[in-house]
This record gives sequence, C-alpha cells and structure tokens, in this order.
Amino acid sequence: MNDRPNILFLYADQHRADVLGCAGNGIVATPNLDRLASEGLLCTTAWTESPVCQPARASVLTGRYPTEHGVLGNFDHNCSPDWPTFPRALQASGYETASIGKTHYSSWPMGPQGPENSPPPADEWIARFGFDHVVEEFDRYVHTGRQDTPYMRFLRDHDALEPYQAAVQARFRMTDRHWEAATSPLPQELDLTSFLAGEAESWLGTRSGERPWFLQLSFVQPHVPLMGDPVWAGHYAQAQIPRTGPAAPQSDHRAWSTHLDHLRAHSHSELLSDEFVLSGARQYYAMVSLIDQKVGDLLDLLERRGELDNTLVVYAADHGEMLGDHALMAKMSFYRSSVRIPMIIRPAGGTSPLVHPGPVQAFDMVATMLDAAGTQLDEVPARSLLPVLGGGEHRDVAISMIRLRPQLPTWLAVTDGRARLTFDRDSGDVVEYFDLESDPDEEFNLAATAPVDEVERLRSLVRAELTPEG
Repeated sequence: MNDRPNILFLYADQHRADVLGCAGNGIVATPNLDRLASEGLLCTTAWTESPVCQPARASVLTGRYPTEHGVLGNFDHNCSPDWPTFPRALQASGYETASIGKTHYSSWPMGPQGPENSPPPADEWIARFGFDHVVEEFDRYVHTGRQDTPYMRFLRDHDALEPYQAAVQARFRMTDRHWEAATSPLPQELDLTSFLAGEAESWLGTRSGERPWFLQLSFVQPHVPLMGDPVWAGHYAQAQIPRTGPAAPQSDHRAWSTHLDHLRAHSHSELLSDEFVLSGARQYYAMVSLIDQKVGDLLDLLERRGELDNTLVVYAADHGEMLGDHALMAKMSFYRSSVRIPMIIRPAGGTSPLVHPGPVQAFDMVATMLDAAGTQLDEVPARSLLPVLGGGEHRDVAISMIRLRPQLPTWLAVTDGRARLTFDRDSGDVVEYFDLESDPDEEFNLAATAPVDEVERLRSLVRAELTPEG
C-alpha cells in the first residue's frame, strides 16, 4: 500500500449545500454522502469563489481568486494549461491522475471557438492541465448539437440518443422552457451520471496499486435541464419541498438593479409559481440522489479492492442553485442557495464526525488534497483544512465575486458567518447587507441602513485577503 493516500475528488455541478441529509434536509435521500460526512469533516459555510461555472472551476483548478486568474465570467476567456494547477502538482509528485466528466476550463464546446481558436481534441487539451487520463463531457445541451462526445457515442450504441436529444432540446437553455421539469426518457443505467460513474469504475479497476492515484469525477448534474432518471423521479413524485422567499429582489442602485434584471430574465421569474418550482425541485432532488447512489457504488468498489482506508474522499460542487428561492433560478447571485456549496472531506481511514460552521473557500479543498499528498501550489490563498480536523482555526471570512460581462461591474460578496455584504469592487457602492443571525433566509436587505463600522470591517477583511502584501 502507498504511504500517500489515493484521492477521490467528487465534484457536482450546481448542487446547493442544503440538499443533503447530513445538512439537515429530511427529504432528500443521500445516505452515501451522509456516510462520508459521518466519517469526516462537513463544512457548512463553504463558499464558491464565484457563483457561476467557469470562474468557480478556474479557482478550484488554481487555488486562486477570480481577480487573480482573470476568469470572472463564463465567457471572459479560457483557462490556460500553462497555469500552475493542482492536478499537475499531484502529477509531478508521482500521482497517476484522471479527469472524468465536466471540466469547463473554457467556453468550448458551447462557444463558437475553442481553446486558442483552434481546438485540439477535448481530451488532448484537458490532459495538458495535469491529467494522464481524460473522459471529457459538458452540459447536456451540447448533446443536441454537432459535437460528438463519449456519452453521445454510448447512447448511440444503445439506440437511445434520439429520444434523449428530443427531451433536452425541448427544454433548451435560454428558452421559456429552460426550467421546465421532466422525467428522463432513458432508464437509470443510461443516465449521464451512471455513464460517468461507470467510466470512473472502469479506470479505478485498472489501477495496479504501484502508484497513488487521483481521480476527479465531475458529474454534470444536477445542472439543468431539470430531468431526473425514472427511478428517483418516481421516488420524489409526491415530495413536498419547501421554497424560501418567493419575492423577487429589488434595488434602487442602478447597476445592481440591472444585474437583478438579468437574473430575473434568465430565471423567467414570471413562470415561477409554487407548482412550477416544486416540479423542478423534485427532479433536482432525483438527480442528487442518483449522484449519491453512484458515489455509494464507488465506495463499495474501493472497499472491495481494499483501498478505501487509504483514500481521501472529497465531495463538493462548483456553486449552488436558487431553485425558485427569491423568485430566481440558476446561480449568479450571492444568496446562500447560490453561493454556498456542499463540502465533505473524509480523510483516508475516516475519523470522528466534525462539523465546521466557519467560513471556508471552495479552493481550500484543493489545498487540503495537496497537503494530504505532501505537496502544494506555491503562494496561493487556498488553505488546507487538515488542521481543522485537529481542532485548529481556519478563516475569518469567505469571499465570492462575479462579473457577467467584461464591460459590467465586478461584484464582491463577503461573509463572516454573521453578516453578508455585497459591493461594487471599483466604486465601493454597497448594494446588499444581510444580518444572517436575525435573517438567515436573507429576506431583508439592509444596504441602506447597514452599520458603517460593520461595513468597513468586512471591507477591510476583503482587502487583507485579496491584497495580503498591503
């Protein structure tokens, strides 16, 4: 057995932090993720560095904030394989590395052009970030177009591609049916989550044990379309799933009001009746439970191979999902449903359960994985959570940021767990302030009356974190 642990990094797309049994949700079925939490660390105030896919993933890839790596929106620019990345650090220290699933290190293949305007095969390009083995997938919308992905070939081999494409096309992104719920026409064994988990099992089954391995299994779900498999969709068909604050946010601040207008338009807020949202939530929960089921299969495989006791397991997501809260869908806001992520860290061999309620950055899990492997990325703000397992302190605040388009403002949000502040990075204008102790559902925006000393305290903590050298 290797002295250094194997590392299994399970990364979901758009999984909000409160849709976990171990997070206190009594409706969702997540027994395998709950098991990981019972044998490790559950971080309940883990924040994404950005509540949108590509900048969040760029931050996890590098251990840096979006203002450092420069990707502040989904279509700003591509990540660079020349950056120092955590998979390459593991690779250089002797790990055998694999990426299976969605990376979203560029806008390709959704955008008109690929990396460096002349895309090589996706697997070849992704490998340059530090992976020995790659099975690249993307959002399910891609499966209706001209691209040919491993999953599309898999469905074609099972004579199942056309009905799947029709179901996705009917709920295509940015249309008024974008958020419409549906049960997948495919059986559970042909679902994209099942396919990716199967690819992971195949790769794990060929490991010799001579070298430690790192596997990044990036599930595409529960990202929209809101389409669960028939088994789990049936399980939740009558579930009553609560919704937080149906009133849409408003603002007198011109630029922030424009941002909110974009969120409402993207969400088709006018369609978000309680019944409509509930139908979508049921399918969302179904997708989460299938991920959990497949995580259980992977844990069983590692146990059969005698490897689980020497494997660090991390579960997280790139960002959350509003799911009708505050009359919004998707992400791109700093409400807790969007900015918080699930984060579970089970060290090799497991440990007594520990819940850490303090602020945590998503990229801290990267520093944790590298720390366990005996390596690191130099001069990054990401901090290992291994000391927390021993009762140590961690961060004072968590920070998130977003810029929807290059010509628009960059919005920064910060929390210390007691309050949340949102402001314009350049002008300093405060547009949101929530007292999370008295208003945990973030219903009352106190930006106009926020205590000046508290606002300045939070700003100073942001400055110290983003410009630690002064």
